[in-house]
Amino acid sequence: MLKVLTVFGTRPETIKMAPLISELEKYPGLIDNRNCLTGQHKEMVEPLIKLFNIRVDYDLNLMRENQTLEHITISVLQEVSRILREEHFDLLLVQGDTTTSMAAALAAFYCGVKIGHVEAGLRTFDKRHPYPEEANRKIIDSMADMYFAHTETAKKHLLNEGIPDSQIAVTGNTVIDALLDVSNRPYSFVGTPLETIPFDSRKIILVTAHRRESFGGPFESICHGLRDLALKYKDKIVLVYPVHRNPNVRQVVNSILSGIDNVLLIDPLDYMPLVHLMKQAYMVLTDSGGLQEEAPSLGKPVLVLRKVTERQEGVEAGTVKVVGMNAHDIVAEASKLLDDADAYHGMANRANPYGDGTASTQIVKRILEDAGAQPGHE
Repeated sequence: MLKVLTVFGTRPETIKMAPLISELEKYPGLIDNRNCLTGQHKEMVEPLIKLFNIRVDYDLNLMRENQTLEHITISVLQEVSRILREEHFDLLLVQGDTTTSMAAALAAFYCGVKIGHVEAGLRTFDKRHPYPEEANRKIIDSMADMYFAHTETAKKHLLNEGIPDSQIAVTGNTVIDALLDVSNRPYSFVGTPLETIPFDSRKIILVTAHRRESFGGPFESICHGLRDLALKYKDKIVLVYPVHRNPNVRQVVNSILSGIDNVLLIDPLDYMPLVHLMKQAYMVLTDSGGLQEEAPSLGKPVLVLRKVTERQEGVEAGTVKVVGMNAHDIVAEASKLLDDADAYHGMANRANPYGDGTASTQIVKRILEDAGAQPGHE
């Protein structure tokens, strides 16, 4: 039996690993799967554990107030190494480009445990954008043994770095698996902070912005752009901004955006209400990686509040546009989609390049084939 350890610690990782964990556990006679929660985003992950009914076998509980990347790295490296050595795992699965994933992969490398990287091959080719994610994912890919790329472009990046074709599988992104699952579940905004949003009379713009590389002047510029956009269309739109708990984000957002009638600043949303808010939104303004993949599946244009994106497939498909962090540019690009129906539908009606909701099935099939097992024959 193949003994597998999945490690996750942040909200995006948990969402993207949830459907994969569910698929792994369909083969109890072939796969012994254990789940390790590092606690990098403790409060934001707990609701997801319940939503997706994830069994947590190891909880490292490492989150600290104002924690540093060094603290996360050292803690995950030490604790995951201990688990791998004591329990004799065959395969470690990590997702994406978080510090949790990088440190867990390093632990597996030190312990001689095979590494599978979900969402391998993402690149901006700028180690400072996004920071520290671009460096993290390159470090993981330098150590991995199995590469689950979400697109052909990601596979090309891996091939260009010398990864053998035989070690790469293009599967689509597991985030689409999770999104389609949750978006098809019934949900009501009654009794939530979103209950008063005038969905019928205003265009709703979902905003998320919190990346480290934007802190300081660039992030202030983003917020000024949001403010100018809200005031320009004060009778036409409502900006809904679930604000990240990081004080570097909250202080700036509150100082610039508080008190504007058509800006709703709320606490971070659980995944279920976020998905259903996205379904009702007119468009999405974000610096998130995951939303660049999710929103197009729901037919929503995405304007990316970043200098570059590692998800060029969305740009090429026309579902995503990188608009940067300059206030004037944010207002100008959002205004095009608000004022020009053809421009809006030109983005909203494009096909999503990130998969069809079967990524987890494809990944587990590849894992079983690599182990010499036959799916369906536990």
